[in-house]
Amino acid sequence: MEAKLAKGDIAHIEFDAWIVGPGEQRTLHETTHADVAKEADAFDEKKSYGPVTVVLGHDRLPRGLDEALLGASVGETKEVVIPPEKGAGDRDPKLVKLYPIREFHRKEIDPAPGLEVHMDGRHGTILAVTAGRVRVDFNNPLAGRTVRYKVTVAKRPETEEERVRAVLDMDYGLPEKFRIFVKGDEADVFVPDVCKTDERWFVSKFRIVADLREFAGLAKVRFVEEYEKKEEKKPEAKAEEAPAAAPAEEKPPEEKPEAPPKAKGRRGKAPPKKPERAEEELPPEGEKSPEEL
Repeated sequence: MEAKLAKGDIAHIEFDAWIVGPGEQRTLHETTHADVAKEADAFDEKKSYGPVTVVLGHDRLPRGLDEALLGASVGETKEVVIPPEKGAGDRDPKLVKLYPIREFHRKEIDPAPGLEVHMDGRHGTILAVTAGRVRVDFNNPLAGRTVRYKVTVAKRPETEEERVRAVLDMDYGLPEKFRIFVKGDEADVFVPDVCKTDERWFVSKFRIVADLREFAGLAKVRFVEEYEKKEEKKPEAKAEEAPAAAPAEEKPPEEKPEAPPKAKGRRGKAPPKKPERAEEELPPEGEKSPEEL
């Protein structure tokens, strides 16, 4: 029989969270299912839908949800209604602040109701914009609300590598981008290129180390950054161009008869002498010439 979830266990869960209003009116607050979001007309194309990673019994979840998951098994689905005292607590009026609208214009923000903003180191939601002032609520969005959860334990990491990836997913994200090698109580975590310039990674890695020690039982964690020199690719040889069409054969120019050399003047060289005629051959003896006959 599979062990049930206990304090300190890591689990991957799927859930739908509905804010319960007067008369059992429900409004979808958050979900891990794309089809549920589309049905409630709350689908966000920028959001990645799927199971989320949580750790139980360490105040990482609303207390009512934490209590419901403790003792659950993989594949089990539970429905629980969480009142404010077991959820985000009651609303605190002191956490609603007024700001001059120029504070937002200075940050190139066009304030509008419902817009989430970061002011004075805190995250808040704009409630109203009136008379040059902006009212921002820094309460938890679920403060003072009753929430109904439908939650399923989708998976539980079993191997050492799975637990390391689960912590990375919980504290930072992109667990599939990391290369992980675990040996005994030590782990080498190869950092992907996306982390090397991400300010969020520099903050998250300290919490990752703490959670790996506490929830994955590791004594030593090494983060490895690799910088590889990429060889420049040589330009590929272009395909040989087809030979150009041979030009039409040209007829050789007709040879013009050479003009006879002109005789030079007295000062020039004398023209070449004509070759002397060879001596006439004498007739053989005994033969008479025609004149002697």
